[in-house]
This record gives sequence, C-alpha cells and structure tokens, in this order.
Amino acid sequence: MWAMVPRLLGDNHYLVLATADRQGQPWATPVFFAARDEDRLVWVSAPDSRHSRNLTERPDVAITVFDSHAPIGGAEALYLEATAGPADDPVAALTLLNARLPAGKELTGDDLAPSGPLLAYCAEVRRHFVLIRGGDSRFDNVTDIRLRVTRTRWKARP
Repeated sequence: MWAMVPRLLGDNHYLVLATADRQGQPWATPVFFAARDEDRLVWVSAPDSRHSRNLTERPDVAITVFDSHAPIGGAEALYLEATAGPADDPVAALTLLNARLPAGKELTGDDLAPSGPLLAYCAEVRRHFVLIRGGDSRFDNVTDIRLRVTRTRWKARP
C-alpha cells in the first residue's frame, strides 16, 4: 500500500491543509504544493493568511491529498499528520515548486519575504494513511476507512 504515497504526491498538485488557531478553531485551505520526498511537503503562502497565522500558534496540521476529478467510487486519498512551519531552505522549496509550475509562472526569490509577499513553508510528515474504499475485497470493510502505511524496509539476508 505504500506505493500509493509517492504516486498520489506526484500525481496531484494541491493539498488541503487543516490548521487550528490558539482556541482550536479549525481552518482548511487548498494550497499548491511540491513533495521533497514522502516526508516533506513545501508550499508558499502569505504569512498573514489565516492558515499561516494558525501555524505560528499551532504547528500540528492534518493534510489530505486527492484527485477531486475522480469518479464517484474511484477516489484515492492520502491523509497525513504533520508539523509545519517556515521552510529551513526557502530556495530549495522554490526549486521544487518551480519544477511543477508551468513555464512563465515560476516563483523567484523576489516573491519571498522580506521583500515579497510570500513565505515558503514545509510540513514534516509524522504519519501516512491511505483511503481504503468501502467494499474493498482485500479488507473486511463496508464503509471507507483509512489505513496507516509505512515504508517497507528491506534487510539484506546474510
């Protein structure tokens, strides 16, 4: 099931970022993103946007990645639990994002604070889950469930 993780991260351009403020008021927003790998996702946002302000108060986030054009009954989804905040390496974040943007839409260092309106953010993923649709013959589930997945670590045999 782990193979779904890099595939969904590569196939989709937007994630839904769920944050909460200091009082626990939730907020969800779509953001264009790029994956550094299966454990690190980057995006840019205005630092004064609601979700960015929430991150300064509560860095724990939930993330969903899915194709909103999938036909009914054909959905696949990735659910992530992560900690997010300003990216340690904003230039690397821009490089990843620009690789996914169409020609002429690339971001530059001038787009980033302090001179620009955006800040690069990074989510460090702690847990990965995938959607298992109801009635999946591999599982005994009637309704949709989410299944935690981890990388398979192969050990060489002596």
